[in-house]
Amino acid sequence: MTGVLVLAGTPIGDVSDAPPRLLTELADADVIAAEDTRRLRRLTQALGVAPTGRVVSYFEGNEVARTPELVEALRGGARVLLVTDAGMPSVSDPGYRLVDAAVAAGIRVTAVPGPSAVLTALALSGLPVDRFTFEGFLPRKAGDRARQLATVAAEPRTMVFFEAPHRIAETLAAMAEAFGDDRPGAVCRELTKTYEEVRRGPLAELAAWAADGVRGEITVVVAGAPPAAPEAVGPAELARRVAVREEAGERRKEAIAAVAADLGLPKRDVFDAVVAAKNAG
Repeated sequence: MTGVLVLAGTPIGDVSDAPPRLLTELADADVIAAEDTRRLRRLTQALGVAPTGRVVSYFEGNEVARTPELVEALRGGARVLLVTDAGMPSVSDPGYRLVDAAVAAGIRVTAVPGPSAVLTALALSGLPVDRFTFEGFLPRKAGDRARQLATVAAEPRTMVFFEAPHRIAETLAAMAEAFGDDRPGAVCRELTKTYEEVRRGPLAELAAWAADGVRGEITVVVAGAPPAAPEAVGPAELARRVAVREEAGERRKEAIAAVAADLGLPKRDVFDAVVAAKNAG
């Protein structure tokens, strides 16, 4: 029988946030693949857990070479536990490559849900969380970063970014330039740790605040782009657009509804424009 790959979330700050199942998996796994074995040792000591399985490193520098080895262990029936330094594996951390290989090999993949900087920052940001997108780390070079931000400037969903403390000031300034000084945002620092801080405000204000230096692990949440203002179209133009659609074969009711939807207007306004044009003619 093949084994199972377990992706386990680890605390992002407060070790007491570790889910109970994590302790069981750490104690019982045949193989523990850890992003940093030293951090894993500190975590297990803090949790009072003594792993019995083999511990191997699995990080960005060796995941290509180590993935086949772990897949072979899974094929042989091993229970492989994958943990990263903090949060869920695969979310801006090693993991995707191993999951992809395990799925391709027909191996079961499951998870121990745990803390997430993305969801924690969203919940604390005070910004809409019904729809969001995770953008991870932005490019380090200014030009590449500006181009990346330009591609999401019109994104209507709330956006979540990770950033290093020594780059946060220039990143916030670049966001203010790309999204507008007044776009709401939140800088979430040291989540669940002793010096946790959430700074909320317009991007320009956040950039000015960060200019003095910011320390710690940082997650940035930015509001999505506001809806575009309805296009200013007069009654004559509304009637013309409906007529064009009618000439193309649409029924008048459907044409009116389509024009109204395109412009973000009430259907009644478009209908009145059509009637007025007909009476004028």
